[in-house]
Amino acid sequence: MSESSAIAGQKASWRDYKELTKPNVVLLMILTSAIGMFMAVPGMVPWHVLILGNLGIALCAGAAAAVNHLVDQQVDQRMARTRNRPVAKGRVSTRGAIVFATVLGVAGMAILMIWINALTAWLTLASLVGYAFVYTMFLKRATPQNIVIGGLAGAAPPLLGWTAVTGEIHGHALLLVLIIFAWTPPHFWALAIHRREEYAAVDIPMLPVTHGVKFTKVHILLYTLMMFAITLLPFVTRMSGPLYLLGAVVLGGGFLYWAIELLRDRNPKAPMETFKYSIIYLMALFVVMLVDHYLFPVATL
Repeated sequence: MSESSAIAGQKASWRDYKELTKPNVVLLMILTSAIGMFMAVPGMVPWHVLILGNLGIALCAGAAAAVNHLVDQQVDQRMARTRNRPVAKGRVSTRGAIVFATVLGVAGMAILMIWINALTAWLTLASLVGYAFVYTMFLKRATPQNIVIGGLAGAAPPLLGWTAVTGEIHGHALLLVLIIFAWTPPHFWALAIHRREEYAAVDIPMLPVTHGVKFTKVHILLYTLMMFAITLLPFVTRMSGPLYLLGAVVLGGGFLYWAIELLRDRNPKAPMETFKYSIIYLMALFVVMLVDHYLFPVATL
């Protein structure tokens, strides 16, 4: 019996199904969703909204991730970063992944529709469809701007958190979406530079593959500058106060450092260091925003 046959014959463990949900990605999304909830109110978020709202959003995000595993299984088999994923390796069958994604998605939508509100449920569904189908099945293979256009779905969690509490869309919530939308390209393009040969081998038109590494590095710097300017807007619009402004400038300065370091092309580890810093950056920025929200309650909601 071959290794692949032996693996395919193994019974999937709970860890395999957990991996299907991309838990680290979902955790980052839920962090921004929860902070979106807190930013929407001057006091405490109702406990049922905080728990059930984030649970519903997390389940739908996990469903979208499982669909991504399902659609990309042949590509995943040919890339070092993804070849050990449960569906690509055969530990979880195609049918099993479909059932799992469906159960998660239906459960998440039911929770949001019954215990939160319809607006949040439909926006979450739109985000799920945008990532799992529009981005994964079409944009990812259609254009080097895939991550720019498709990034809107991944930027939705703060808006979902906000609407879960208020039941309405607010300009400040859209500003939180805009921050993540501007953050996504430099975040992902740094990884794409590091993995460009693998993306080229599987015909995924990531920007470093289609336009070259130098071109991508310039665009990372340009998007980082744009992102830096956008992150100042919560202070300008009186959504956030001085602590947030300080955090945005310091953290943004760190991101700019890595974007420039990439462009200088003197550090072979710069692409992955930039990618790692970008994750820390987003988490820290939103946490500082949350702390500022309660220490300097300047917003008029």
